[in-house]
Amino acid sequence: MNAMRLDPSNAHYVDFLTLSTLSYYYERAFDKAARLAGRTLARYPKNPNLHRFRAASLGQLGRMDEAYVALQHAMTVSPASFDHFVRSCPPWLRPDDYEHTVMIDGLRKAGWQD
Repeated sequence: MNAMRLDPSNAHYVDFLTLSTLSYYYERAFDKAARLAGRTLARYPKNPNLHRFRAASLGQLGRMDEAYVALQHAMTVSPASFDHFVRSCPPWLRPDDYEHTVMIDGLRKAGWQD
């Protein structure tokens, strides 16, 4: 966080914000994850990871209308990225964590159907 504060114009700033969003989601702090993803997407609207985590967070919060809109954005911003991360377990995740970590449950609550 010090790096972001010291150099907010750094090209990797979006990476810090994305990782922070993912961290909030993993901690099940869905409200914080949704808010940070929304603020970050205002500045970096083409980041597919943020769209997925925002949709899943809103789904977990039961904010269905917002979750559905966010889900549509997640699927259209980068269809290949969306499919890659929701249809197969990435190699760095334990299979036991896949359902929650890749936000499948949150995406289903947002309206996604596999």
